[in-house]
Amino acid sequence: MSNQIIQDGDYVLIYLDARRTYMVKVQSGQTFHTHKGYLKFDELIGKQYGEPIKSSLGTYFTTLKPSLTDYIMKSSRNTQIIYPKDAALIVMFSGIGPGSRVVESGTGTGSLTTALAHYVGSTGKVYTYELRSEFQKTAAKNLQRSKLIDNVELKSGDITQGIEERDLDAVILDLAVPWLVVPHAYEALKPSGVLVSFSPTIDQVVKTTEALKENGFIFIETVELIMRSMQVERGKTRPQTLMTGHTGYITHARKIFKPRPEEKPKEPLPTEEATSQPQESTEQQQNEMDSAEHLPKLSFYSSI
Repeated sequence: MSNQIIQDGDYVLIYLDARRTYMVKVQSGQTFHTHKGYLKFDELIGKQYGEPIKSSLGTYFTTLKPSLTDYIMKSSRNTQIIYPKDAALIVMFSGIGPGSRVVESGTGTGSLTTALAHYVGSTGKVYTYELRSEFQKTAAKNLQRSKLIDNVELKSGDITQGIEERDLDAVILDLAVPWLVVPHAYEALKPSGVLVSFSPTIDQVVKTTEALKENGFIFIETVELIMRSMQVERGKTRPQTLMTGHTGYITHARKIFKPRPEEKPKEPLPTEEATSQPQESTEQQQNEMDSAEHLPKLSFYSSI
């Protein structure tokens, strides 16, 4: 995504205003139709990103180079996606970067996968588990569009049954039963590796937190990120009327070595001082017994 000149086959974000943007693939000889007229792709090829283009009806559009957020928000979807605000925080909590090895589940439409693949780079790898083949196909399409498919290995399988990879930097979970994956994540992560779980309900968070505490994780924290946009206009600036409220809870934790079972302390060897006391006591008892032999033997009748 380094070129600044629009080429045949590139994706371009066509901008009319903040509420009307279109992600299109530029193909020679074709056109893109809007309610404001159509755009000829041949007129786009060779232009720089950021240049305006005039439609057949005289309306000016602007051509923008798609950002990571654009690829996520404009992704094809057949399920709910993780929004950029949550994806950004998940990436920060995970601590991943170029060269990191990450396991993710479930893939869904690949919105979070796209963000993870972007940050691990070509030297890292995202191993993403998904049970449903239709979701996997959609995710592959979205990853190809963002040119990040080479950073990802799409895997079909149930991650609650185990994780094949080892020595991972992070495990990222977005599924209904994350607590079932926690023991497998512990085995797969490096020491001090990070687990991050995204859950829409607090019941899921409670069960996941309990599993983390039971399986060698510390530094456990759950947060909710709520973001609102502002309507900015001199003398009229205020929060926008509509906003995206609750999306989900993000729980993150760090792996540590599990403490070994405490060994039963050995009894200390007796010292000379400790051994002398019982001997003295035994000698005293023997003397008392000898003295007793010289005392007159008493009986019931002698007391009468």
